[in-house]
Amino acid sequence: MRTDTSANTTPAQAVSRTAAAELIAAVRAAADRIGFPAAVAVVDPGGHLKAFDRADGAPFLTAEVAVDKAWTAASFGIPTHAWNGYLADPQVTPLAGHPRLMAVGGGYPVLADGRCVGGLGVSGGSHEQDREAAEEALAALGFDLPADR
Repeated sequence: MRTDTSANTTPAQAVSRTAAAELIAAVRAAADRIGFPAAVAVVDPGGHLKAFDRADGAPFLTAEVAVDKAWTAASFGIPTHAWNGYLADPQVTPLAGHPRLMAVGGGYPVLADGRCVGGLGVSGGSHEQDREAAEEALAALGFDLPADR
């Protein structure tokens, strides 16, 4: 019988509450500079909501979209815009029917030292504006940007 159970688990790291709030502030600053009202969501690596903010004037649908972008980015550790190419593959296309999968730019994994510690979702601008605000925020806080950004 095994008595050392340390091999049965892995250490879990997640974006901190403080970092989640700072990401939201950084996205809001970028969105204000770019010129759009944003909804911003930060999730932990399991896709559970950690922090959220919706700017005055951001359409109500942006709230759900931001959360789903963050969830999608954390699920595989890749940006949401990358899903467009993946879904073109007939072997992957059935995933397009998943109700939370968001294949629109603006969702990024939150990467620290190469490990996914959460997800960031931005919604409210064009997909390019959402991506730009997310990338600015991640870089401002020193998080790694994915190679396929």
